[in-house]
Amino acid sequence: MPIRFTTAGESHGPALVSIVEGVPAGLRLLAEHVNADLARRQQGYGRGRRMQIERDEVEFLAGVRAGETIGAPIAMLIRNRDWKNWQEIMDPAPRAEDAAGERKRAVHRPRPGHADLSGLLKYDRDDARDILERASARETTARVTAGAVARRLLAECGVSVGSHLVHLGGIDARRPATMPPDVNAAADASPLRTLDPDAEQRMIARVDEMKRDGNTLGGICEVIVDGLPVGLGSHVSWDRRLDGRLGQAMMSIPAVKGVELGLGFDAARRTGAEVHDEIEMAPGRTRSGNVRRKTNRAGGTEGGMTTGEPLVVRVAMKPISTLMRPLGTVDTRTGEGAEAVAERSDVTAVPAMGVIAEAMAALVLADAMLEKFGADSMTELLRNLDAYLTHVASRLG
Repeated sequence: MPIRFTTAGESHGPALVSIVEGVPAGLRLLAEHVNADLARRQQGYGRGRRMQIERDEVEFLAGVRAGETIGAPIAMLIRNRDWKNWQEIMDPAPRAEDAAGERKRAVHRPRPGHADLSGLLKYDRDDARDILERASARETTARVTAGAVARRLLAECGVSVGSHLVHLGGIDARRPATMPPDVNAAADASPLRTLDPDAEQRMIARVDEMKRDGNTLGGICEVIVDGLPVGLGSHVSWDRRLDGRLGQAMMSIPAVKGVELGLGFDAARRTGAEVHDEIEMAPGRTRSGNVRRKTNRAGGTEGGMTTGEPLVVRVAMKPISTLMRPLGTVDTRTGEGAEAVAERSDVTAVPAMGVIAEAMAALVLADAMLEKFGADSMTELLRNLDAYLTHVASRLG
């Protein structure tokens, strides 16, 4: 069956919940595998005080026994340590102040760029907190938890997923001519998860400047996936094209406004000879069918399918919509002009967005692996993968 996941929980509620279904039995899965990615999501220069409060750790509730998946849905819990300060505000049970009109910290001044106003109108709420608590990027903690499970499955299949920051607030980072063997180890050593030390210093200065101004910054991260076999996804129907599935997953991340594979938009500005990747024989490259592309301008997909080359996806995140010097809005109680509410926020969360994008990529790719090599156990999955690679490698010598 396909990989499916869902999340539940509010930013300042008691906990977040992540449920992942379709993971084969026999996958080695420990809390430390998940906690490592949760910790990576919380790093990054320019983050707010919430990252000092929360120390995210997973609790397995179902689907894992003796350190292995059992084929059942995996349920995971991440507690919000700040809940003790929000119980009165977020209490699920009715309270006396509800009858009086509103609870503490009700939100009537929606932030431009956030879900506050559209959600308040769509769901017919009086308090935008009913919207913003779920729309908050805190929900991505549960996505990273689910993605860590998918990452483990991919790792067993010889696939690695990494990311690094390539742009922040108007400053480009140079992409190394040769990528490090472990992209995440190199990127995580940087406070901004960039592989360009010179750009990093200018970016830090830019973040400091925006913090003084009460402003925020957006940027771009690049996700790189190595080890994928040729043929994941399909050209035969629109909803099976892997690049389309990746695009939808990335665009679902809060504040993400753009996605591109390979050259992306730049391909539209070049000639065909400058865009398409020439093919040559490459004996021993079994995952790509004993061939290789001389370049990887396509970013690892052709016709909605993987080519066996590294998958390269860039994800653009707009500046966070909570500004400490708020923009103009309207008060939804009176209809009069007002300054937007200022919730606690970061100057930038682009470094963390890269980790979230890794998680979403891992979930899409794990699903594509099971779609191609469907199995109820990891033993069966790896056997099917090995048989396929053996056959593909025999096609072109």
